[in-house]
Amino acid sequence: MSNLRKSNISKLPQGTYDVLIVGGGINGAVSAAALAAKGVKVALIDKGDFAGFTSSNSSNLAWGGIKYLESYEYGLVNKLCKSRNHLMRSYPSTVKEIRFLTSIQKGFRFPPLFIYMGTLLYWVMGRFFTKMPSYLSGDKIKSMESVVNTQNVAGGFEYSDAYLYDNDARFVFNFIRSSMSYGCIAANYVESLGSKRSEGIWHTKAKDCISGQEFEVRSKVLINAAGPFVDPLNVVNNEKTEHHHVFSKGIHLIVDRITPSNKVLTFFADDGRLFFVIPMGPKTCIGTTDTQVESPITHVTEKDRQFVLDNVNKLLALEKPLTKDDIISERCGVRPLAIKGSGGKADWVQLSRKHAIDTHDEHNYMSIFGGKLTDCINVGDEVAAIVEKFGVSLPYNHYKWYGEPDDTVRDEFFHRAKLMGFDNLTPATSSEPLTSRFWRRYGRNAINMLEKIRENPEKAELLIEKSEYLRVEIEHAAEREMVTKLEDFLRRRSKISLVVRDEDILGAPGLVEACEILFGNEAKAKLQEYKDSISAP
Repeated sequence: MSNLRKSNISKLPQGTYDVLIVGGGINGAVSAAALAAKGVKVALIDKGDFAGFTSSNSSNLAWGGIKYLESYEYGLVNKLCKSRNHLMRSYPSTVKEIRFLTSIQKGFRFPPLFIYMGTLLYWVMGRFFTKMPSYLSGDKIKSMESVVNTQNVAGGFEYSDAYLYDNDARFVFNFIRSSMSYGCIAANYVESLGSKRSEGIWHTKAKDCISGQEFEVRSKVLINAAGPFVDPLNVVNNEKTEHHHVFSKGIHLIVDRITPSNKVLTFFADDGRLFFVIPMGPKTCIGTTDTQVESPITHVTEKDRQFVLDNVNKLLALEKPLTKDDIISERCGVRPLAIKGSGGKADWVQLSRKHAIDTHDEHNYMSIFGGKLTDCINVGDEVAAIVEKFGVSLPYNHYKWYGEPDDTVRDEFFHRAKLMGFDNLTPATSSEPLTSRFWRRYGRNAINMLEKIRENPEKAELLIEKSEYLRVEIEHAAEREMVTKLEDFLRRRSKISLVVRDEDILGAPGLVEACEILFGNEAKAKLQEYKDSISAP
């Protein structure tokens, strides 16, 4: 067990917290980061790993919700565009502008020119923050992106939105990490078994899912940020809410890079929904599906896989069609969609991803429904305002709790990196220079990591072949990133298992050593646990 996790679990039963957050997805992570930075005494638990569910299975897009123009939700689009711009300004190395090249098939429900007019409106609503859209003929699309099958294309356009350069789980984890730097006591693999309120204090029975140990966490405020599991937790806690969730399953397939151009190729799939071919460094991410499901526990079915493969083969002019053998990894998750009332009936297509926060003021209790990465800063600010309304003091209420470190820290890191020729150490398999990646992933901690490499050049060794991760990064993860299972590191702190095939990971000569750094004496057992998990059906 990581020393950080061990230490935090021993602190959870001590004293009374101002706030306990249950759930470490994007909603819980930004709530913890905002509250801890503002001086609130915060604890956070998650029954799995941080960002272990929906928040690690997104399309990696931070977009202004262009599709909601079709359902006339102009207020939502306006708000999401503002949020997207704010996120791009706050995280310039992580949330980047990217061009979306969209082709419209003949006979589609709207002519291309009409949809292009919508992209102009979208650009205006986005306050001209991105590059202007442009209208494209079928021939122009073919000349720009030869991989697109334009035989049945009536026309198209290019417009801008934003995407996460790295991956969603890492973005979420960095909020958890910053909350811990501000004093939040967070622990993964700790489940809430239910909470009861007595004399103005919430008593939450918690269980360490690794050791089986049970203990109690006391708090003045309880935040249910359990993502797709908000409803069952409210039942256990005996709390009634105005909203509840319905679920949409989305899957993505990751394959070797289909096109060298750094654009998102956008189509409408056979079912009329948006379909993306998204750059992921040396790989390409294809999806998504949109299937209504009853339960948040889902997996990729043969039908899902075939739907994505059939659509991509039809919409792209590939040298040879993609088959199951080309799939390096798969992502599968549910979108929890907030819906009012107790029934499950709603116009499925019209449901948007906007979040809703239900509060029970007398109980100092709130539940966060829905939400998406684009709007995460707003969620953190809203939660802080509600906690203050509950009577908890925010000593540093105006402290800015999000964003990359300022330019002086950045310039210092880049200057030191340049002086030691850091980019010359970039592994051949890396999708970008080391300096950029270290700054984006580790912020001010990257300076200490540089020093460790300067003192001992062995720290710059690549331990797992075909990945980008150096020994110093694995040591940093072991020390500061609460890696409890090997999958936490391979899938969420890094994206190794998304872009490297399982057999290549398991065959990497340095994997055993990486496990020893991460887990010490438990290395063998943790490696076996990972092997068992990937061989399970």
